[in-house]
Amino acid sequence: MESSSRKNSQDANRDVSQGSKYIEEDEILEIKSSLNTLKPTPPPEEISVIREILFLFCVAVQQMLTQAGVAQTTNPSTAIAKTFGVEDLNGEKSWFTASYSLTVGTFILIAGRLGDMYGYKKIYLIGFAWFAVWSLVAGFSGFTTSQIFFDVARAMQGIGPALSIPNAMALIGHYYPKGFKKDLCMCLYGSVAPTGFMLGALFSGLVAELVDTMALPGVFLGYFLLGIACVLVSVLGYFAIPQNIGNFDSEREEDTFDWFGSLFGVCGLVLINFAWNQGPNVGWDKAYVYILLIVGFILIGLFFVAESKAKDPLIPSVALKGETGFVLGCIAAGWSCFGVWLYYTFQWNEFVDNQSPIIGGVHFVPAAIVGYVAAALTAVLLQKLPLSIVMHFAMLFFLIGIILMGTRPVGQIYWTQKFFSLIIQSFGMDMSFPAGTVILSNSLPKSQQGIAASLVATFQNYAISIGLGFAGTVEYYQTRNLPDTLDSKIHGFRVAFYMGMGLAGCGVILSLIFILKQYKERIHLRKSEKSALSSIP
Repeated sequence: MESSSRKNSQDANRDVSQGSKYIEEDEILEIKSSLNTLKPTPPPEEISVIREILFLFCVAVQQMLTQAGVAQTTNPSTAIAKTFGVEDLNGEKSWFTASYSLTVGTFILIAGRLGDMYGYKKIYLIGFAWFAVWSLVAGFSGFTTSQIFFDVARAMQGIGPALSIPNAMALIGHYYPKGFKKDLCMCLYGSVAPTGFMLGALFSGLVAELVDTMALPGVFLGYFLLGIACVLVSVLGYFAIPQNIGNFDSEREEDTFDWFGSLFGVCGLVLINFAWNQGPNVGWDKAYVYILLIVGFILIGLFFVAESKAKDPLIPSVALKGETGFVLGCIAAGWSCFGVWLYYTFQWNEFVDNQSPIIGGVHFVPAAIVGYVAAALTAVLLQKLPLSIVMHFAMLFFLIGIILMGTRPVGQIYWTQKFFSLIIQSFGMDMSFPAGTVILSNSLPKSQQGIAASLVATFQNYAISIGLGFAGTVEYYQTRNLPDTLDSKIHGFRVAFYMGMGLAGCGVILSLIFILKQYKERIHLRKSEKSALSSIP
């Protein structure tokens, strides 16, 4: 009996000592990071209210403009397609959005690491400059007759947000200490996403219909305005964002950039995404489609090999284990569902409801308002509930939202299923993204805040694009032998929504496993603490 009690006591003490060891290692990383990091100017406790508001505005508006860029093609896709003579090719239309999301989701992978090495503010401003230039190029696409030129311009445009997204998030993660204020700022960053999309959808629909008498088709005017907005924000950010956030002194040992990992990772993600989105366009019987898919997976395998040998890997091994692994899996499932819901909601609006792009944009106004409520609620819930519970609610909202839209009867008024679908999806967006951002930010040291932000944003944006490829493949094979009628379109939209439901369902199941895992860990921790206390004489 005594030996058993002694053994339990030793096990408990070992658990406690191991936990202390991990805590000490994290503290050492933080201390080393703080010693080599220049102090922000001004620091959080000394920044003026006006400058702090402008700082947070610059960070939040980055998310807003990124989502507006998505909406610029999602809402008026048919108007853009008519410019290039491809209005009857759904596969070509889906590329208008997928090409942008592809590069946003892919190049984010390396952008956070660049911010960790060279400073978050510097890469943030470079990203906005790139965003501005290629927005203008995309606008000039209206003078051409090539949708390929436009798709390439959209893909290049997406590299700008890819550079600025993780570094905008890292500016918050590095500047503010752990606590409610940091959580609230992260939630604020996520809350503006529905507003950005609503403004992008509304304005692109407006100019497409009201300014179409110009030499340049009106639907392309928004790209020039987006470019101008990027220039203005970058100038404001240069003066408003505090200096030296994440900047390191000259005595710090130089980091190495994982060139092989970057090459394999970016190329692999691009090829996989291209194959999944091109398959519904030309058919999976084309040899080059599945060959590119196979090569993409091989490159991803080489990416993980390179990461295992790199001195400073793009993705630290700890970031894909435990809680963070479950969080990233949930984000991938939920946001791939969101991409399907978003694209096919606008397709339904145009082809089934026969409503204009302006009306489609107006319909999203309630979602933008609810987004702020959801973000504020999430900031509170993260202080009160386990992260797994918050993420589970988000996955349920994604699932319920797409079920409401996917089962909506033809001819039903807006204020029933569609209205509630928009409201509920906003909660899914603005609960999952801040929750994921907070847990990744808190899990990695301040010197790796760019990597933390990159992971969340990569999974989010890449999932949107790849989800469209999954849904498009299902739609293609379910409708390819049907006549080109409204009924066949409706059937195609339905099966695409069903694919989105399956993706959201995977997120719900994964979040349930996450809940059980956290529950077991808490039980084990309590037992260890009790055993340790009982062993004290």
